[in-house]
Amino acid sequence: MLYDNFAMLTKRELLIRIVKLLKEDELVTKLKYLPVEMRPRNKKPVRCCVHKDRYILKHKIISILGFEIKDEEIDLIHLSEFARMAMANKNTKENILSVVHEACSACIQSQYAVTNLCRGCEGRPCVMNCPKAAISFKGGKASISTEDCVSCGLCQKVCPYHAIVYTPVPCQEACPVNAIDKDEEGIEHIDKSKCIYCGKCMQACPYGAIMERSKIIDIHKTMTHPNKKIVAIPAPAIYGQFNASPGQILSAIKQIGFDDVIEVAYGAEVTAANEAQELKERLAEGVTFMTSSCCPAYTGWVDKHAPMLKPYVSDTRSPMVYAARYAKEKYPDAEVVFIGPCLAKRYEAESVPEVDYVMSFEELGAFMVAYDIDVANCGEKELSSEVTRFGRGFAQAGGVRQAIANAVGDEVTTTAIEGLDKKNQGLLKAMIKRPEANFIEVMACDGGCINGPCSLAPLTLARRQIKKIL
Repeated sequence: MLYDNFAMLTKRELLIRIVKLLKEDELVTKLKYLPVEMRPRNKKPVRCCVHKDRYILKHKIISILGFEIKDEEIDLIHLSEFARMAMANKNTKENILSVVHEACSACIQSQYAVTNLCRGCEGRPCVMNCPKAAISFKGGKASISTEDCVSCGLCQKVCPYHAIVYTPVPCQEACPVNAIDKDEEGIEHIDKSKCIYCGKCMQACPYGAIMERSKIIDIHKTMTHPNKKIVAIPAPAIYGQFNASPGQILSAIKQIGFDDVIEVAYGAEVTAANEAQELKERLAEGVTFMTSSCCPAYTGWVDKHAPMLKPYVSDTRSPMVYAARYAKEKYPDAEVVFIGPCLAKRYEAESVPEVDYVMSFEELGAFMVAYDIDVANCGEKELSSEVTRFGRGFAQAGGVRQAIANAVGDEVTTTAIEGLDKKNQGLLKAMIKRPEANFIEVMACDGGCINGPCSLAPLTLARRQIKKIL
């Protein structure tokens, strides 16, 4: 579940301030003041001092602008110069995710530690069962040598007083594919060959040290260009982010500066129809089951970590792709912006020529605030008659299977898997021999897209809002 925290709020404030500067055409001249404005001397610092806070904010700003953070190189370049290069499309960042080293270094290594609950008992099962003799007693209390400990966890298991605790690195613990490791300097590194861009690490980091690449500058430049058209295609999960009707939400998005807004739920209708037909054909050929393909984090996991499942993944494209194609057919010269809660969509969009940019819900929220748009007070944009509740239902877990069941009928069985933790990964692999249903919906996020890593609303509120429109 996505919970608010101060690191998350800092990121959103940075986005809002950057959009405001873009709106006023002051990014180059005033960006340098942001760290000082957000961390003035009279404000209690988050870290050791206000200067450290400002330095980390500078790193985060540079990452948002789309530049790779490379050691001490950034100390030689002024924020104004980064702004100037970003406006000139001289961004260098290729990775979707990057780690702010100065923020990350505050995190400890994963370790087992002895708490004050240790009673110095005579039995000392922790010492007796440690395979590496990593535990000794000092002053009547147990102590674990971090150099000798191999993190087997036996000491914790046998302690009668539960005095030994395991302290994990949050991002490593959250990563479902073990794509993150700490180096000798305590800095996390994300292995691109393993990463599925689920965004769990970004959500879990208590320092906000993991930042995604943003395209808000490019989007804003297109919005304000007198000779360019720009079309927004928001994901169905958007309806769970604001306490307003779907028509009001689409109208608010258009007010930001988009020439038109087309529901990705339209693409979901196409996905459901195509996937239902594909399922019928595969079952007729003797295939026992088929999984959904609309979640890019899941398909990324299959590609990188579970290739044995590839024959069972649907070949149907995601709703984003079909909606983008429709937008390009309707507006051939327009640039298309997908708006969603999903980090992995940034990765998927790189292989979809019809999608020019990806905007997160957090970035959309920044535009709403910067442009003083109150969604609840916006007028109603007419909704497409081609979109049903099944298309908009793709927003939450179970929505895809419901759409497929509606399209195919009672002749097939369906089920849904939420989250790609170790248990569900094993369950999916086991289905090759023992499938639980003919069609299996798989979502990398618990609760579905409404709980994506770049969402604005907590899952409980998002579910409540989605329920109103279905």
